[in-house]
Amino acid sequence: MKVATAAYPLDWFDTWAQYEDKLASWVSEAASNGATLLVFPEYGAMELATLAGATVAGDLEGSLHAVSDLMAEADALHARLAAEHDVHILAASGPAAADPRPVNRARLITPDGAVGVQDKQIMTRFEREEWHVASGGPLTLFDTDLGRIGVLICYDAEFPLLGRALAEADILLVPSCTEALSGYWRVRIGAMARALESQCVSVMSSVVGAADWSPAVDINTGTGGVFGPPDKGFPQTGVLAEGQLDLPGWTYAEVDLDAIAHVRHDGVVLNRTHWQEQPARIKSVTKRDLRSERP
Repeated sequence: MKVATAAYPLDWFDTWAQYEDKLASWVSEAASNGATLLVFPEYGAMELATLAGATVAGDLEGSLHAVSDLMAEADALHARLAAEHDVHILAASGPAAADPRPVNRARLITPDGAVGVQDKQIMTRFEREEWHVASGGPLTLFDTDLGRIGVLICYDAEFPLLGRALAEADILLVPSCTEALSGYWRVRIGAMARALESQCVSVMSSVVGAADWSPAVDINTGTGGVFGPPDKGFPQTGVLAEGQLDLPGWTYAEVDLDAIAHVRHDGVVLNRTHWQEQPARIKSVTKRDLRSERP
């Protein structure tokens, strides 16, 4: 299959039709280039807050609820485009209403209209201390016509046990939103590490550019990337494709499920299989003070 992962800029909209036109253009472009799995980034849905006006878009609390109120309509639009172009779409994540606080939710939408949701598991300091976005529902492994797919939203990709919980996934989608270059690289390193450990393909997307109307997503750095284990059937660097930093647009890569199955069965290394050997090794750690043994 061919995957398309977005380096996605946030725009200002005065009307819903402008948002429809933008999304339709992005999906049409990727589909016309042969992509069957399209990945949009974390908090890409925050541009919907502009439809409520500058005061709401510029308010941390107000923007959460303004976007959440439009998510059902956004999902319907994604479903229509997924059916029209016969593609699977990971819609840009955004706040979704939950009790007691909104969660950060991505939605995986299939061509036949099925919608799977994945909430972010571990919140960044900004999300928990300033924005008060909450952790959501559990991790989910999605069986699709394109293979088994898991989603680790941005910071979640930096935690190996979350990746291990999705070890049956052929493809891990990592939608991200990072302000600084260091943040981009933290998530990218996490995405690459998860691909190494689970001997799968990870697909990272990013919000890019400025959105100075928002205190939450005002500065964004990143690009799209597709990564695999540096082993048989994959590039020696593990990088299947990467975009140009901060340049909006799609990055494409061919993903071969047979290559994933082969490397898991007969790779030069078998990280995924050998993972289970770690607990016994951890228990055997001993302490030794070399300072007391100086000659």
